Amino acid sequence: MPKSVEITFARSAKPAGGVAVVLAAEGAKPGPSAEAVDPAGVLKKALKVAEFKGKARTAVDVIAPSGSSADRIVVVGLGNTAKPDPDAWTRLGGAIAGRFGKARRATVFLDAPDVEIDAAAVASVAMGMELRAYRFDRYKTKKKDDGNGNEPDTVKVTIVAAAAAAAKKLWSEYEGIAGGVMLARDLVNEPANILGPLEFAAKAGELSKLGVEIEVLTEKEMKKLGMGALLGVAQGSTRPARLVVMRWNGGKAKSKPIAFVGKGVVFDTGGNSIKPAGGMEDMKGDMGGAAAVTGLMHALAARKAKANVIGIIGLVENMVDGNAQRPGDIVTSMSGQTIEVLNTDAEGRLVLADALTYCIDKYKPEFVVNLATLTGAIMVALGQFHAGLFSNDDTLSEQLTEAGLATHERVWRMPMGADYDKLIDSKNADMKNIGGRYGGSITAAQFLQRFVDETPWAHLDVAGTAMGSPANEISQSWASGFGVRLLDRLVRDYYEK
Repeated sequence: MPKSVEITFARSAKPAGGVAVVLAAEGAKPGPSAEAVDPAGVLKKALKVAEFKGKARTAVDVIAPSGSSADRIVVVGLGNTAKPDPDAWTRLGGAIAGRFGKARRATVFLDAPDVEIDAAAVASVAMGMELRAYRFDRYKTKKKDDGNGNEPDTVKVTIVAAAAAAAKKLWSEYEGIAGGVMLARDLVNEPANILGPLEFAAKAGELSKLGVEIEVLTEKEMKKLGMGALLGVAQGSTRPARLVVMRWNGGKAKSKPIAFVGKGVVFDTGGNSIKPAGGMEDMKGDMGGAAAVTGLMHALAARKAKANVIGIIGLVENMVDGNAQRPGDIVTSMSGQTIEVLNTDAEGRLVLADALTYCIDKYKPEFVVNLATLTGAIMVALGQFHAGLFSNDDTLSEQLTEAGLATHERVWRMPMGADYDKLIDSKNADMKNIGGRYGGSITAAQFLQRFVDETPWAHLDVAGTAMGSPANEISQSWASGFGVRLLDRLVRDYYEK
């Protein structure tokens, strides 16, 4: 599989070698273009022998018969187009790209009997191809393609569709969204020795090229603001903390912004409540929430979203050191509330507490959504196919749920309430940072809710979906980029003016 695709759109084209892809509706009825790439008519027999039914994203791969200008022909099923799967076109694009193999050229014919494939569907297919092609291999020293059949770095893809001209106009927008997802994947995949708080802040700063306003708060500035919770996590590391504010002003000048806040623990040892060694290497991904917020800001700016959006990420490293905070320490948050730190491995909520307070106090957003790889408990509850959704607002929750279904980045609302909230009351401070063995993802959410006052708020626990998530049609990477398309859809469907 290549690590990138170079896409062009055409109303008509003939394959010039490589692979030709045609679609088949449910019932194994190929589109009209099948005749052009299969003048000998062998596909019908091949599909019968393979017992191909045209189910969604299934495929039959055959060597091109005599007279065809392609080397291979792949027939990919559309499934039941009357009741398509969520995000069906994007996932179809990923499934198609998964069939490119060692081809250096691909011609993809998007037509099928009795199916209208509009410009948005064509652009979605292209986006799915880009997302499927993503690989993180920059630290491999393998040789480049030597002409002996190794997989190419790039496949040149021509997408042939009736709506090609309109899809070409849409493509920059969809490509921007894909770029945001891949930026988030890159950030999560990077090893922690390469990507510390300073380096992450610099990466976020590159969004200024797209018109995003960037502000970076140093430890000195955060100390002056009273961010004792965030700085308490960072004090065990030699790498200084940063708070990065990203602003996209695409809406009306006086419109209230909407806000997204991300946990950015670039590596989490657990601090003095140290984690077991087994699997600790995965904690380079404990900044998946911050990566998603950064990728989202890229997507919104790249497609010039008509909304005013604030993205804030708290960047720290949680290390074991003579300066590290201890279990039992009491810190004062920016909100003035005091926190008894009973477990230094429950650190992400401390980072978010101050980031949320700063966001709400300074920008007074219409709503705030925070994302965090916060608890292993959410994976026990939901596995790795849904993120946990906690919220104080029914409307925002419904919008997130709908956006999740539309993008296949699904969320599931979890309970909250006074019975859970009292579990984090402390005898020695205003609250403690853990609530006991049971309901760990819920008590973490209750903790965060204490820092949002009456602002409509949602917390997405993406511990199971942002890193180490199952491979699918559009993601073969350890880091999925989960949250970027979900939140872009939220903004697009409900908040663009």
